[in-house]
Amino acid sequence: MGLDPRLVEILACPEDKGPLLYFEDEGFLYNSRLRRRYEVENGIPIMLIDEATTLDDGEHERVMKRAAERGIAENFTP
Repeated sequence: MGLDPRLVEILACPEDKGPLLYFEDEGFLYNSRLRRRYEVENGIPIMLIDEATTLDDGEHERVMKRAAERGIAENFTP
């Protein structure tokens, strides 16, 4: 279950308050600046810093390549 596009537009990283990339097909939001991944479970974004996953270099590269290939852009401009 994906997130409502209106919700995606206003979500920000709880740590740096910056924009996120939304990977609907993989079910997560991603802060590329901090390499922080926030899961989306049953249509609910889990935006808790303590529950986020920090990606290693390889996974970060994969995610960023995928974003570029699919035209996934940050959800807002600060």
